[in-house]
Amino acid sequence: MWIEHLPLYDGHRTCQVEEGAAVTETVARRTRSLVHAEPAEVSLQDALDALADPVRRSILRECAGEPDFSRACGTFDLPVSKATASHHFAVLRAAGLLEQVDKGTRRLNRLRRPEFDARFPGLLALVLAESAPPHPPQA
Repeated sequence: MWIEHLPLYDGHRTCQVEEGAAVTETVARRTRSLVHAEPAEVSLQDALDALADPVRRSILRECAGEPDFSRACGTFDLPVSKATASHHFAVLRAAGLLEQVDKGTRRLNRLRRPEFDARFPGLLALVLAESAPPHPPQA
């Protein structure tokens, strides 16, 4: 008897094969659909709200210096809790600034610079040109 794992879109199927007879069972896997706003549909107010927070600006600066989808959320040096960091990533996604994909247990990030620059020319360049303020000590 052996077990084969066959990847599917929304879960995987485990097949137990015994002497020519296959027993198949479906194993549900948690999947979440990430909401990504299209930058063309983002209002200026939403974009400015997302860019107002220094933690979110530091995330964008770090993403700008990396190849697409090379940084996982857990690799950012942020002075906030994991829950707060997750909130900041969600705000950036909702503002059309970040695209995220799940790869195994990691969530990888891509700065959507070309798309955002088409909607708000020069705005992201101003944010990225700002020097990074030092992190305040964590309480």
